[in-house]
Amino acid sequence: MTTTADQAKLVGPVVRGFDPDIVAAVTEAIRVDNPDVALTIDDHAGYVRIHAPRFLRVTRASLEDAAGQPFPLATLEPALVAFAGRLRYVGDDELHWYLDRED
Repeated sequence: MTTTADQAKLVGPVVRGFDPDIVAAVTEAIRVDNPDVALTIDDHAGYVRIHAPRFLRVTRASLEDAAGQPFPLATLEPALVAFAGRLRYVGDDELHWYLDRED
């Protein structure tokens, strides 16, 4: 059971469920980019929450591998309904969701 305190420490995207291919690619890419992280994936049909404690990342390379096509990170934005934590672009190749400021 996840406590309220544990839920407050989760970060990550909430992806619209209207395009199952994008949801599948984002989910797979996040799994690849965060291999030792306990992910929480909640599918609510209309949207999917993908969260992890304190830090989560996704790379363009992993998204492209999972999608089987070019996938600039900017094209992911319309699919994001919301996110938990803070979001930071690392160049054009990586997104980080994190709990605390790192700078």
